[in-house]
Formats: sequence, structure tokens, C-alpha cells
Amino acid sequence: MSGQRAVIVGSGFGGSVSALRLAEKGYAVTVLEQGPRFERGDFPKTTWDVRRFFWVPQLGFRGPFRMSFFRHVTILSGVGVGGGSLVYANTLPEPPDAFYGQGSWAGLADWKAELAPHYATAKRMLGATRRPDSAAGVTDEVLGEIAADMGRSEHYGATDVAVYFGEPGKRVPDPFFDGDGPDRVGCTLCGSCMTGCRIGAKNTLDRNYLWLAEKRGARILADTRVSAVRRRDAGYRVEAEGPDGPLVLEADLVVLSAGVLGTTELLLRMKADPGGLPALSGTVGRQVRTNSEALLGVVTDGSRDLTRGVAIGSILHTDAHSHIEPVRYGPGSGLFRLMALPHAPGDRLRKRLGASLRSAAARPGAFVRSLVVRDWSKATAILLYMRTVDGTLRFRLGAAGLATSPDTGALPTASIPEASALAERFAEKLGGFPVSMFTETLAAIPSTAHILGGACIGATAEDGVIGVDHQVHGYPGLYVCDGSAVSANPGVNPSLTITAMAERAMAGVPHATGGATGAAHEGMERTATPTR
Repeated sequence: MSGQRAVIVGSGFGGSVSALRLAEKGYAVTVLEQGPRFERGDFPKTTWDVRRFFWVPQLGFRGPFRMSFFRHVTILSGVGVGGGSLVYANTLPEPPDAFYGQGSWAGLADWKAELAPHYATAKRMLGATRRPDSAAGVTDEVLGEIAADMGRSEHYGATDVAVYFGEPGKRVPDPFFDGDGPDRVGCTLCGSCMTGCRIGAKNTLDRNYLWLAEKRGARILADTRVSAVRRRDAGYRVEAEGPDGPLVLEADLVVLSAGVLGTTELLLRMKADPGGLPALSGTVGRQVRTNSEALLGVVTDGSRDLTRGVAIGSILHTDAHSHIEPVRYGPGSGLFRLMALPHAPGDRLRKRLGASLRSAAARPGAFVRSLVVRDWSKATAILLYMRTVDGTLRFRLGAAGLATSPDTGALPTASIPEASALAERFAEKLGGFPVSMFTETLAAIPSTAHILGGACIGATAEDGVIGVDHQVHGYPGLYVCDGSAVSANPGVNPSLTITAMAERAMAGVPHATGGATGAAHEGMERTATPTR
């Protein structure tokens, strides 16, 4: 065998970092991504184009956005070459200090110090830019007013976002990598970041890490779903299903970066398979957490356009442990109105339904307008409230795939009094009506776009799935680099943290030895032929 080969499962924040850094170290890199590769024109213009927006392959829907419904949480995630970056809200915050000393990784390293240089690298690679004042929208200004009302103006500010602003609509040569990257187009503030950027301003992973990885020889196989990873001699056998049938790849090194849903399910299946990875830690699927967030909406009469800006342009830290961000979709993206009910916090269904009815009766005009307003996204402020309070779930294999059950601490909840109070403040400022997801009103099931854990860091296999170097305990050369490895609640959008953790993990991988990348790819290609 000539050269060393690496297979990366998934192309999100962890997988894209791994692809570039391993290619730079001389590995023949193959990235396997279950979703398609999207060009700018492939993204839907609005959320109503369900076949191009949602990922439900069983129905022929092959868009970049996936909703997964579980007993204890509804998970929003991204699919495609670039993973969650295709539909995330661009925000790149660092977590508070408490994050580094909590969870299963606490005390195993000086995490803040070790990750600091990698945060800096991640910001540079992702093109982090402070949202300019000229890009502030209505809800950003309203949040500033609320901050002043609360006496917390010094805790309000613009977000750091992965967006090229420049001159709106103007194409320029790559401004980030000395011309080595793709052209960019100045942001037009259309607000459509989370349906997929059709402009070319959003710094998605296919425009930085993955772009550079491919220029250095990495291969990306889209529409390819991995079904098994098995230990073989000194390496691993990766089994997948591609567009042309089954694939089998041999690798010296494997990085699992399929997101919490993909990585955790794959590990659980391999642990249960005697021919898979049976010696995996018993903590697989444990310590799954969210950002303890609440997602609410305030629907107005539509007299002011709430879509102008980037997806998330401002943030208010309401105390040392919590913050709120106004979120927007672009014009016409009102599909989620079909999933909204009057916001009604409470721990019991009867209480929530009663609160829902009272809310509608107290503001009948605003309630009716919320139902009939023509362009729901233009009229609606989506509010994302997050906090560092921790509580964990457990993923296990059920009859139909993954299922959730309680783990340790308090379960994530859809009923957070402070979040409800902040939504009321927004409603008063905007003359609107508070709503939330039907799963929250009817079943008290919280929603999250930030699912984390399931393959956490621990000193031994008794404490976690992976060690401080992100290698799976008992399986050298098998790494986990995605949200599954995040071992405490950062309390903020985790994309930057996942990127920084993957940078640190890949920095510790030795350079490949023996043979050229091309020769190693040829060896991999011979084993990666259909086996039908």
C-alpha cells in the first residue's frame, strides 16, 4: 500500500476542517456526504419550495434543511456538501468561561488556553466579520431599545458573522485567501441566509475549508451515506451506499463528522454489531444536550419589513448565563406559519391550552392579524433565547432509528419564563402577537438547532467515547470531530466552537507517511467499486 488514506464521514464544520488539514498533511482524503452538492441557484427562493428546502429523501425532498422530531426535542439541522453551514445563521460567538470547566471534559486540559489559537484560526477561515451598522434591521434596533429599557445597553451589540459585506451585489475576487478561494458577492441583506445563500456572500464551508481541501487533492463524494465502519487490521473498512450502488473503502484513519444525529446513530449501530466496533464506550449516546434554548416568534401587522439584514445581526446578554438574538428569514419564507400556535408556556397541556386561549382573547386583533398577514416572514420576528443551564438526554436505538430518553439533570424544556417575558417585550414594541412551534404549545417539546454531545470527551472509556485528542477510546485512528464531541453546554451558537475543536484535534494528527496522494487515491479507488 502506498500512501496513507483518510475517510471523513460528513462535511460539516468538523468534517470540512478535517478534510483540509489532513490533505495538507499528505493524506489521500475522501469525504463522504449523504446530501447533494448545492450551487447557488439550487437553493430555494423561499421555504414554500419544500422539495428544494427540506431534506426528506423518502419523499423526494432533497433540500439542505432537516427537521427531526423526537419525544423530548425537535432538532433542526443541515444536509449537503457543507453540512449545517448551508442553512445556519452565520453567527460565530465564543462561549463564556464557564463552558471550559463543565461536563465530562472538565479538568482534562486548560481548554480555554488550548482552544484560543484555534478559535482565531477558525474565525479567519470562516471569514468572521462584525455586522456593520448599515446592516442593522428593524428587530436589531428593537433589541437595542429593549436593552436600554433593561439598563443593559452595554451588553447589547452586533454579531460576528460569516458574511462578505463589501459592495452589495458586486462580485469580487476572493478576499479571504489571497485569491486561492472562490469569488464573493457583496451581501444584499436579503435575510435569506437560512434558506441557502443565492447571492454568494455567505461564507459556507464549500467556499473555504472544502474548497481549499479539494484544491489540495481531497475528493468529496456527495449523495453517499455511510452504513458501517469496521476495524480491519491496522485500519478501518468503511461501507457506504452511493449513487451507483454500494461502496467499500479502506482507510488508515477515519473521522466521524456526520453531526450528532449521524455520528451517534452510526456509533450505536457499530457498538451493537459484533463485527463493527463492539468495544466502544458505554457512554455512546449519553450526555446529549442543547443550548437550553427557546424559539419564539412575534407576528406583526406587516407594516414594517423585518426581513432586511443577515439571519442574526444582534445579541443581548440578559444576564451572565443567558442571551437573546432576533432571527430572520427572507421575504416570502412563511412556511413555518403552518407550524405556529399562540405561545403558551406551562408544564401541563391543560395549562398551556388555557394560556393559549387567554392570549388570543386578550389581543384578538393582533391574533387575527397573525393568522392572515400576507407575508409571514416580513411580519415576523423570530427570537432565539439561549442559556448555559445544563440538562442532558440520551440517544438509543429504537425500532425506527434513534429515540430519546432522559439522561442526567433537568430535561430541556420549552417553557422558560424569561424567554416568554422577552417575547412579550418584543410584542409590545412591534404591536405583535407571540407564537411558538406547535410541538412546544401542544407537547412542551423544545426545538433546537444546536444539538450537541453523544460522543463526549472523557479521561477513559468509562467517562466518555473519545479522549482529549478526539480519538475513540480503544480504536486508534478513529476520530470524532463534530457537535457530538462538544462535552458541555456552550450556551451560544456552537459552529465556531466545533470548528476550533476540530482544528485542535487535527493539529495533533501526525503527517502521512509513504507514497504520493495520487497513488493512495488510486489504491482507495480500487476498493471503492460497487460490490453489487
